[in-house]
Amino acid sequence: MMGALFLNSLSVAPNKFVKAFENNCDLCLLRRKRSIMHCQGGGKTTRSSGVSTALKERSTVTDTAAGSLVLSPNGKGHAEIVVQDLVPFGGQATSLVELQDGIGIVKFLKAKNFFITGATGFLAKVLIEKILRTVPDVGKIFVLIKAKNEEAAMERLKNEIINAELFKCLKQTYGKSYQAFMLSKLVPAVGNVCENNLGLEEDLADVIAKEVDVIVNSAANTTFDERYDIAIDINTRGPCRLMEFAKQCNKLKLFVQVSTAYVNGQRRGKVMEKPFCMGDSIAKENFVSNSRRLIPTLDVENEMKLALESKEFSTDGEVAQKMKELGLERARKYGWQDTYVFTKAMGEMVIDNMRGDIPVVIIRPSVIESTCKEPFPGWMEGNRMMDPIILYYGKGQLTGFLVDPNGILDVVPADMVVNATLAAIAHHGMIQKPDINVYQIASSVVNPLVFQDLARLLHEHYSASPCVDTEGRPIRVPSMKLFSSMEDFSAHLWRDAIQRSGLTSTANLNGKLPQKLETICRKSVEQAKHLANIYEPYTFYGGRFDNSNTERLMEKMSEEEKRKFGYDVGSIDWKEYITNVHIPGLRRHVMKGRGIHV
Repeated sequence: MMGALFLNSLSVAPNKFVKAFENNCDLCLLRRKRSIMHCQGGGKTTRSSGVSTALKERSTVTDTAAGSLVLSPNGKGHAEIVVQDLVPFGGQATSLVELQDGIGIVKFLKAKNFFITGATGFLAKVLIEKILRTVPDVGKIFVLIKAKNEEAAMERLKNEIINAELFKCLKQTYGKSYQAFMLSKLVPAVGNVCENNLGLEEDLADVIAKEVDVIVNSAANTTFDERYDIAIDINTRGPCRLMEFAKQCNKLKLFVQVSTAYVNGQRRGKVMEKPFCMGDSIAKENFVSNSRRLIPTLDVENEMKLALESKEFSTDGEVAQKMKELGLERARKYGWQDTYVFTKAMGEMVIDNMRGDIPVVIIRPSVIESTCKEPFPGWMEGNRMMDPIILYYGKGQLTGFLVDPNGILDVVPADMVVNATLAAIAHHGMIQKPDINVYQIASSVVNPLVFQDLARLLHEHYSASPCVDTEGRPIRVPSMKLFSSMEDFSAHLWRDAIQRSGLTSTANLNGKLPQKLETICRKSVEQAKHLANIYEPYTFYGGRFDNSNTERLMEKMSEEEKRKFGYDVGSIDWKEYITNVHIPGLRRHVMKGRGIHV
């Protein structure tokens, strides 16, 4: 119902905003059949060992960085190596035939140079892999990497991108030429979106500015309750610094901001694909005209200053907690649920305010999870939003959760997000109209996944393929219970913790546990409640993300493009995806094979 209301922006002229910003800048997130995984679009079938139980903490910062041109192992500079010199393993590489109709995705991407921030992050890697696999004659891809020097940046490039399992289909295609091919395309650039001029060395900055056609900002801090100063520096100031750099790029055709659908904050009902203007506030949209409550006015520049000043006036011992509390307080004051989405929304605002004649595309995916098909089903990295709950449940450590049973979990596979992004890049990169376009890639309107259905699918999966404990015994899990109140959930957690610990017989006549055992249970309960508190704005989320722009974009694609770059979220079979693709992928790539049922 909300979402379509956009108020006039504050009267901040772009040049005034930039000048004010610059003055403060220096102060400145498978198909699984007996564990056979298939590479899509060519390549050999490879076997994978299955599953695991070790929980990794979700990554909080998608890194960014930049460096200088580095000589490849054969002594040639990157610019000297051409794709034609590289012979793929098993014969000549087969490029996609240039499409004669549709958007012309392959035609546009050919020979284009990219500058990608956050390139070592989950989604950006899927994007890079897709580009290199489908359009091998793309130009250079400059990747911003946070590192102390060029050598360290090259090491990260190799370890985190080139050697990643995600790229195994390209490895099969190019064989011994694989690394040479990758180094002919990927140029590590030492830098950081949190630094002036992105921390780029001057000569390399000039090269990128001269050559780049498309900038993709995928750098973000995705921690929901991050310190306000840290989140603002990456999610709000970062896009500002990058847009300043974009204005120096001579042949730039498009600026792409990877955002999140949840920048829509506490909007409810059908939420449309509309951009933010400077000073927009969800709280203003929710304001009832006959209310006497003071309407908060959002001043992005002031928020940047506030984060910095609050940090300076806090003592070392309390600064971290104070800054976390400040971020949540400011977000909720203006109608956003947490620091992450609030600072990302302000990032969109500064982009729109500063863009001038630069064409801009805002990509707003919902919850991005494992790949559905490409380059193979089930690939993922780190714990995404719903994954800690799935893993705790599979290990028998969490048998219920705080969630609206009839609510919707808005999920999209990473490869569909990438395909939609490439379609938008090609379409708007060719038109080069100096406007801003928003694409929400989401499932809640066209193909909703209901929480109680998800709980049933989880139970079915772990019943058929349970995790095992340290002694190799299968862990049997009950049906997941869903609670709509924290009081009921907390009571369940206590009962469950006591039962799992086998402590019921040790309680005294008054029903109390020995102090040491009670402390153990209390810690377990508090951890689960903390997780529930963080997720509550999402497990009870009232918005449903419209994706009309995204669907219209797909309608422009030719049949060939739909086969190569399709992203029909409405076609996802959730039972197939959750039980046979996502959870097996999670168990393989995040749990690293530990706890697999054999």
